[in-house]
Amino acid sequence: MEPSKFHTPSTDLLKKRMSDLPDNLLKECPVCHKVFFSNKMGDLHTCPNCGYGFRITAKRRASITFDKFEEIDAEITIPDRYQDIKYRQKIAKAEKITGIKESVLTGPATIDDVDFAAGIMDPYFIMGSLGTSTGEKISRLFKRATKESLPVVMFTASGGARMQEGIHSLMQMAKVSSAVSEHANAGLLYIVVLCDPTTGGVTASFAMDGDIILAEPHALVGFAGRRVIEQTINQKPPVDFQRAETVLEHGFIDSIVARADMKKTLYRLLKLHQ
Repeated sequence: MEPSKFHTPSTDLLKKRMSDLPDNLLKECPVCHKVFFSNKMGDLHTCPNCGYGFRITAKRRASITFDKFEEIDAEITIPDRYQDIKYRQKIAKAEKITGIKESVLTGPATIDDVDFAAGIMDPYFIMGSLGTSTGEKISRLFKRATKESLPVVMFTASGGARMQEGIHSLMQMAKVSSAVSEHANAGLLYIVVLCDPTTGGVTASFAMDGDIILAEPHALVGFAGRRVIEQTINQKPPVDFQRAETVLEHGFIDSIVARADMKKTLYRLLKLHQ
């Protein structure tokens, strides 16, 4: 009997063929766990199966959501008093990845004929953590919006307060909430969009201060982390625990909006409240 004409490739050949494949060819959704070709996500970077919005940089979100956007306070970064070498290295890496100097991008924005002030937290900047300068940038945004009688749209995506800055980070919760309150007292609209993830001190403050609170599909929304809760109550929470859909069912979110519909939804809400 003749030997088979089909030979199993050697391990070295397989490795070479694998190395010839482009990076990030396949993607797995962290929610539905479906695996698909990366190009199926499209420009919006969403799961083609369940609609989950993958994490994107603040600048990318601005480009797909607004018609016009102008960054302000771009020079603000962490104060000089924080000199820990590892922390400085993390900041430098985050700046390189995101193209911004703090975990939030702020500035005036426009959708069609509606002007407003916008803030976008960046999950790629040390997990969108709330630092001293983050709070400063957001507070300045609200004060400027109050002065110019503009509504504010805030996209939140954060792992919580930044531990490297200790109590100064936690103080930003009150600082930003105070600026939000002044904006509200002026009779101005504040819309929040909860993105994946919105947790910790951000959830406990300005992320839940909005007049209208929206969320992207399947976004993680909560305060304490899942492991902390499991260790505290000695039992495992449900699989959909802290998902936007569950939070919506309990009345903390007004609506879940797909990323593809976000621009027109924001426009409609802003136009109605103009």
